[in-house]
Amino acid sequence: MSQNAAPVRVIVVDDDPMVVTGITGILHPAEDIEVVGSASSGEEALDKAALHFPDVVLTDIRMPGIGGIEAIERLVNSVRPPQVVALTSFDTDDYLFRALEAGAAGYLLKDIAPVALAEAIRKVHLGEPILSPRSMQQLITKVTTDQDQRRQHEAEEMLADLTERELEIAILVAQGLSNQEIADATFMSQATVKTHLNRINIKLDTSNRVHIAVAVERARMGNAGVAGQGL
Repeated sequence: MSQNAAPVRVIVVDDDPMVVTGITGILHPAEDIEVVGSASSGEEALDKAALHFPDVVLTDIRMPGIGGIEAIERLVNSVRPPQVVALTSFDTDDYLFRALEAGAAGYLLKDIAPVALAEAIRKVHLGEPILSPRSMQQLITKVTTDQDQRRQHEAEEMLADLTERELEIAILVAQGLSNQEIADATFMSQATVKTHLNRINIKLDTSNRVHIAVAVERARMGNAGVAGQGL
């Protein structure tokens, strides 16, 4: 971390104090990450977020009160929304899909390696997906398996608002390409790619790359070729 860069501010939410202590201890050696608070319920998470304005919230799914799913939805729709990552022991499709539908930027299991957890926080803070391209594709495939024609049509209408270049970039995002890879494939700078991604998020009312990819896959365009690139 550079001397002038502020650390990524994190809140850990879990009703098991041992888990909170463990995660805090895991993240402590990372100089560019600071745990600024913790909570044991969804309601407390909302209060702590309003008090500390974290960059990233790590939250369990099953907790007393409103629970993790509703907490995620409220956090991402707050005045200063953080990036929210579900950190749970439950590796089930139901929780995974509900967390992403609520607006989570990622979904991690609690047995994740310490180094991987810190790196995931850094990535999500920068707006990058915290799933590998293969994992993202598996997730999206499962999500779209149950989509009906209505949702596909809605996604198609959303993507219709994109320019040809924006649609091209959205498709590349769904194929798992990084910003640098997209820049290389489209002969643009990374800065230009980021500008297009910001415009795409505004038009689709999305908050990160995972949700852009989901929209593309719902419209059944994830495997579409990109003109001139052989993709």
